[in-house]
Amino acid sequence: MTTKQKVIDVQNLKVDIGVPAGTLHAVSGISFHVNQGETLCIVGESGCGKSITALALMNLLPKKAKLTADKMELQGANMLAMNEAQFNTLRGDRMSMIFQDPMTSLNPVYRVGDQMEEVYIQHGKGGRKEAHERAIFLLDKVGITAAKSRLIQFPHQLSGGLRQRIMIAMMLMCDPALIIADEPTTALDVTIQAQILNTLHSLQKEFNTAMILITHDLGVVARVADQVAVMYAGKFVETGTAMEVFTQPTHPYTQGLMACIPTPGKAALNGGRLGSIPGIVPSLVGDMEGCLFRNRCASIRPECEVGAEIAMNTLGEGRGYRCIMSVEECAKQAQVQILSEAS
Repeated sequence: MTTKQKVIDVQNLKVDIGVPAGTLHAVSGISFHVNQGETLCIVGESGCGKSITALALMNLLPKKAKLTADKMELQGANMLAMNEAQFNTLRGDRMSMIFQDPMTSLNPVYRVGDQMEEVYIQHGKGGRKEAHERAIFLLDKVGITAAKSRLIQFPHQLSGGLRQRIMIAMMLMCDPALIIADEPTTALDVTIQAQILNTLHSLQKEFNTAMILITHDLGVVARVADQVAVMYAGKFVETGTAMEVFTQPTHPYTQGLMACIPTPGKAALNGGRLGSIPGIVPSLVGDMEGCLFRNRCASIRPECEVGAEIAMNTLGEGRGYRCIMSVEECAKQAQVQILSEAS
């Protein structure tokens, strides 16, 4: 069996940000890796630290943020030892990122072609002619018709869907080893969302690129993920393959997220209620003890409220959950929740 190449490997990543009230622990010791040709989906509600994680990998954190990690490597290169100039050669070349809003990611005063070709030329991949041909090739790949004419247009002359397709093409200009997509369909309507995700997923498989997809949409995760990391309050609370997480959600937060998905035939037609998770994400400022999900959990116990943070229980390679309950207790609680919603 061929061993897949590990493209990015991150161990114990932390991001702390100084705020007037103290220190905001935006990301608190997460670890993951992504192999070539595979997709890791990081899922969770707004404010849990997903986007900060992406910005940390790209070295685009605000100046007040402090990043620490035991290990952060891209194809064996130590990212922790790199200075800003070295990161500039890395970004756009070996790793690329798609941001949430393509309108703010594209420069409004430059033509689309100039922006795409600049990436290729800046990283020494070839001259203007090669860059122009590469841009047309990739625009065609992402499903844009009349690609050559699109290169002379400005971003404001294009729809949101076209702008996001152009961002995907621009990201692929230098054939990166890693793609980071931070909720790339947030600003688009539902029909265009599906088209963009299908395009992104098919191109990722075609170019055999590793991808980190950040989203709060579990429907997206089910379609494209190889590995899933459920994030809450700056920590991973459950990890595993997409099949494991969707068929056997273990952490109460993951179970709550699954209950929020409308499923045809499973909700009562008359007076039925969609599942929900009560409360809000806790403050991440200052010292934190115990389980951070305890105030929203139906299975809270006294030991959840005090002491050090809850450790990750390992169930196998890449499979784990952060809870004091056993797997059997978690499964029983999930069944109780299902019966409660059904009634």
